[in-house]
Amino acid sequence: MKLLQHIKNNIPNAITCLNLLFGAMAIIVAFKPFDTTLWGLQGYQMAFVLIALAAVADFCDGLVARLLHAVSPLGKELDSLSDCVSFGLAPAIILYNVMLAAGVSQWWSLTALLIPIFGALRLARFNIDTRQATTFTGLPIPANAIFWIGFINYYAAHHTLSQWLVLALIITLSLLMVCNLRMFSLKVHGLGIKQSYRQYILLAAAIVFIVLEGVTGLAWIIAFYVVASALLKENEQEG
Repeated sequence: MKLLQHIKNNIPNAITCLNLLFGAMAIIVAFKPFDTTLWGLQGYQMAFVLIALAAVADFCDGLVARLLHAVSPLGKELDSLSDCVSFGLAPAIILYNVMLAAGVSQWWSLTALLIPIFGALRLARFNIDTRQATTFTGLPIPANAIFWIGFINYYAAHHTLSQWLVLALIITLSLLMVCNLRMFSLKVHGLGIKQSYRQYILLAAAIVFIVLEGVTGLAWIIAFYVVASALLKENEQEG
């Protein structure tokens, strides 16, 4: 009986480890960003797929933990460590290698490592902050990964982008993860418009951006999310 209970308690942790595994695999394929891999995808595109699989695992581990009543402090810490790899380090390594392929110097390309550094700071703060149950302080690290997938998809096809622009985005996204901007949760809190109007607005915008820009639209979705969080916060304060 104790063995079965032990297994049940560790099912969510096993799913979290899948998150970490997919993130690590994304890093491996990212070092050959323009080589052809499975299904004819280039290395950076395959890395996107693996990060997406990590995101699915990240969603499922918490859901399974709640269903099995197996939420634990260990699971919370393991989840953060996995997120730092899959949504912080993995996008940074993809960006680093795409920058190198674009002819950017190695030292300049290393600025991409600011992303996992600030991502780790963001996750550490999240773990000790009890106020982030329904809203977030700063940009969540999975949203950071979504932005970089969209941007890198564009950058990989347009190598002439200014390296100063890339650096500015790296610094901006890194600071957004640790800033004090209150951002609404991406989870729908009810089917009613009043309870979840922010999420419905973001969903509508996401559909438009994806239809118009494809994968690159992911970057615009996160930019819209940041602006919407700031504006809706101001509106609530005025009200």
